[in-house]
Amino acid sequence: METNIYTVIMAGGIGSRFWPSSRTARPKQFIDILGTGESLMQMTWQRARRFSKPEQILVLTNQLYQNLVAEHLPEISKTNILTEPARNNTAPCIAYAAFKLYQKDPEAIMVILPADHLILKEDKYAEKIQTAVDFVAKNEALVTLGIQPTRPDTGYGYIQFTQNATQPTDKGRAIDTAINVLPVKSFKEKPDLVTAERYLNSRQYLWNAGIFIWKAKDVISGFKKYQPDLYALFEGGMPYYNTDQENAFIEQHYKTSPKISIDYALMEKADNVFTVPADIGWSDLGTWASLWDVKQKDDAGNVLISDQHMELSQTKGCIISKDPEKLAVIDGLTDYIVIDQKDVLLIYPKSKEQDIKHIIAKLEQQKEANRYL
Repeated sequence: METNIYTVIMAGGIGSRFWPSSRTARPKQFIDILGTGESLMQMTWQRARRFSKPEQILVLTNQLYQNLVAEHLPEISKTNILTEPARNNTAPCIAYAAFKLYQKDPEAIMVILPADHLILKEDKYAEKIQTAVDFVAKNEALVTLGIQPTRPDTGYGYIQFTQNATQPTDKGRAIDTAINVLPVKSFKEKPDLVTAERYLNSRQYLWNAGIFIWKAKDVISGFKKYQPDLYALFEGGMPYYNTDQENAFIEQHYKTSPKISIDYALMEKADNVFTVPADIGWSDLGTWASLWDVKQKDDAGNVLISDQHMELSQTKGCIISKDPEKLAVIDGLTDYIVIDQKDVLLIYPKSKEQDIKHIIAKLEQQKEANRYL
């Protein structure tokens, strides 16, 4: 195992689309949402252990979840749990980690992973990560894993790649690329169905998974060029990173960082961006329907998160989650989400699950209902 590969797990999201299982106090990355006995966070940690030592894995999370991270990852050092004083999107937290790692190891390679994704083909995943690591070790490049699309999905952003063998970097030199590392031409926002079908048929687009690999010093150079204010803010902490003054610096300055994603801040602007096409059984598990897509189904196409004590008849295409000790008797439901929690029962058509966010927004306006969020 190489000594300069550091994994940064981003674990600060709320996961509101998995309500009511995912709540503000315990979001989806800390839930055994797949019914495997492990939380998504724990599964991500185990995958990271394939290319980073425990002491070289950092978790970036909101201050609310510091204790949850420690609870779910007993191996992690307390100093490797980096807490954000504010939810300012992905660019500031990545900048924080990059400067901290660069101060510790100027040759640090960063593998950045969301904490709440599903990977079914873990050996292939490790192989693709290693391909990207080998590439950035030799080149000044920003690499993202691009997922081979299997359908014209309108819920993902897309990466357009080019088959050119070389791509100039911002320093004007050409980088030789193998077929498994391709220059990125552009990033595309979530498309409508017609556009998504066109992307799929062209075979020149990949899903944007939000998995990134680069040297810390190279992403810092990118911030300096394309986000000078963000660069200046975190560069100011260089005397304090990895000291007992780091937390005070972050507490004082992090809140003033711009609220911007790494895609907008850097990836869509830089000209040294590459992608590794990856067929790894990936899902971002963004919705209940996406969980239904990837989970094993019974003969009627139902996904049963806990299949104990269930009596189903004329029920098909549903996803059902409940307390294992509770008896569920369901008749005549087709394509529904049924989530039974101690204080909330959700029964909702899968086809309308995007509307659940409107229910959450309505509850947020009712102070007495906030306990359900």
